Amino acid sequence: QVQLVESGGDSVQPGGSLRLTCAASGFTFSGFAMSWYRQTPGKEREVVSTITTAGGIKTYADSVKGRFIISRDNAKDTVYLQMNSLKPEDTGVYFCNTNHARFEWGQGTPVTVGQ
Repeated sequence: QVQLVESGGDSVQPGGSLRLTCAASGFTFSGFAMSWYRQTPGKEREVVSTITTAGGIKTYADSVKGRFIISRDNAKDTVYLQMNSLKPEDTGVYFCNTNHARFEWGQGTPVTVGQ
């Protein structure tokens, strides 16, 4: 049974930082490129960042480039998103999944920037 469990979201002030964690299980994690996605009210879920299977290639949405860093630990079946210089527009619920959103979505972890 595939599970994707996101954690690390919080409410922070603009300029703050958070580190999101996604613990994966039930599939061969190292065989899949992984992505972080963001969903905000009234908008479709969007890709924030993607990392290839061994972590050699990382891509970012223009809106987060230079501020967010994606990484993974295949020994722990975990993918991370370091979020720096957070802005109010980063507010949303963050999810992880494969780069093609192959598996059922987890609960996500909410991030709120500003009041």
